[in-house]
Amino acid sequence: MLYPFKFEARLFHKIWGGNIIEKWYDHVPADYENVGEAWVLSDVEKYPTVVTNGSHAGDDLQDLLEVYMDELVGGKVYDTFGNHFPLLLKFIDAADDLSIQVHPDDDYALEHENSLGKTEMWYVMPSPDKGAAVYLGWNETMNPSLIHAAIQDGSLARYLHAYKVSEGDIAYIPAGTVHAMKRNTIVAEIQENSDITYRLYDYNRVGNDGRMRPLKLDKALEVMDYAPVKEAVVTHPSPVKNGVVNIKQTPYFTANLLYLTQKAQRDYAPLDSFVAYMCVGGQCRVTALDCEVENDNSVTLGTGEAILIPASLNDILLAPEGDCKLIEIYVEL
Repeated sequence: MLYPFKFEARLFHKIWGGNIIEKWYDHVPADYENVGEAWVLSDVEKYPTVVTNGSHAGDDLQDLLEVYMDELVGGKVYDTFGNHFPLLLKFIDAADDLSIQVHPDDDYALEHENSLGKTEMWYVMPSPDKGAAVYLGWNETMNPSLIHAAIQDGSLARYLHAYKVSEGDIAYIPAGTVHAMKRNTIVAEIQENSDITYRLYDYNRVGNDGRMRPLKLDKALEVMDYAPVKEAVVTHPSPVKNGVVNIKQTPYFTANLLYLTQKAQRDYAPLDSFVAYMCVGGQCRVTALDCEVENDNSVTLGTGEAILIPASLNDILLAPEGDCKLIEIYVEL
């Protein structure tokens, strides 16, 4: 039977990772350092997230898809993606600069990587340190010769737009946009279901194996947009108490911000899609009022966690414990 599914985050050590988001989880090994990413809803091969609540505890997202198909994700979503979940949801803790990188679009990724492409969105989380910033897009028209020269002399970042960011800022990164996250930046990330990244420059860092981390410059040069950014790609939508604010509408996902201080009811009957919640602040009790599995119909969602509401469930009650902020995510095809 279907009910709201909660998943255990998959934690990833990163050379640039920090020690902030690891405090949100109770399953961090004592000797685990530099948690850079927490994947909270994933169907990526080898790294699917596992259900922690109810009768399906121990099953992963792929198991659910194979059994419930369109009941889980919606008719149009299942017709389009089959037994592959269309999105990957994660939290990122960048204590150091991330590499300057770019992602391919769907056409290139399918041909060369047998994968979806990677368009993504960042919601900036609170950080205890000042100076959070991101690089998004070129500030002048580039070409391969200029990029090669800038990589050689370490000046590539000079050609990128730099944006200072703070809690609640939204950064949208379409496939082909060269980008990077600066140190002391923590985000919730919504992206296509893809783990394809092409690094252009990595500050000459050495990985855990003692070698320079590999770049994929040839592929990066094939997929990137060389034109300068002409419009703002960082926005700051104002939250509305106990209201719903659309923070991003894309062909790949819709994302809304829910700022709750009191109970709220959501009706998803008009949607033909699953709904996912990412908690970006506070805590909330999520109950599916139309769920037939009475013992499994309710689950608590805390900061850094995600819940998947199957497409077959429509009547959802949200009960915050104090102030709570959720990102509501679904797919409209």
